[in-house]
Amino acid sequence: MITTIQYHNQNYKVDLSKPLDISIPLRASKENVNAWYIDAPTIEPVKQDNWVGSVSKGASTNFNNIIFNPHGHGTHTECVGHITTEFHSINKALKNFFFLAQVITITPEQQGEDLVIDTHQIKNAISSEKIEALIIRTLPNTKDKRDKQYSNTNWPYLTEEAAIYIRKLGINHLLIDLPSVDKEKDDGQLLAHKAFWNYPKATRHKATITELIYVEDEIKDGSYLLNLQIAPFENDASPSKPILYKIIE
Repeated sequence: MITTIQYHNQNYKVDLSKPLDISIPLRASKENVNAWYIDAPTIEPVKQDNWVGSVSKGASTNFNNIIFNPHGHGTHTECVGHITTEFHSINKALKNFFFLAQVITITPEQQGEDLVIDTHQIKNAISSEKIEALIIRTLPNTKDKRDKQYSNTNWPYLTEEAAIYIRKLGINHLLIDLPSVDKEKDDGQLLAHKAFWNYPKATRHKATITELIYVEDEIKDGSYLLNLQIAPFENDASPSKPILYKIIE
């Protein structure tokens, strides 16, 4: 279904029948993607006295409890409330859901014992000045990103300068295929988070960061329409389902 969408006074054609899902599903399994030293998520039927909320156990419906952490168990979108003492909700921060986006692919560079994404790499990869969302795919782009156990792996991260550069481009929504834009163990500095949200100087309350996405190799670098879907949690972060639509020239 091809439709024309007007975005910032310019028309873009997209085929809504061909969504490109870049989220990682949440599964009740030890093979579920995991970060931050937590147990696997669980999905289990409610148990009350002798009643079990499972059709296979005699109930009329399946009635499950789900225990998970949005930051550590899959694709999630967060607002500045992730790093503030005061409460801010992603459900209130994100009120628009369609954005012109660009997918870029970067091989993190070695700096000492770390792999980093630096400013010059971002600058060289971005080709459009009109985008409001940036999607970073890192190399190598192996399929084990969908079930990787990230704890204690010292994953690649954005430098503070790179996050500042992205912010100054006017990009409000940053998506990346890692558990965090920051270094795994950084003594709580969170330099990239703070730089992107411009916290605490002039905090960008409507800006979001989405982590633990997975961008298939078949999705080429370039411009897309992004539909950033979240669950309506009143929390700093929510599990999310970012969907891309290729822009038809």
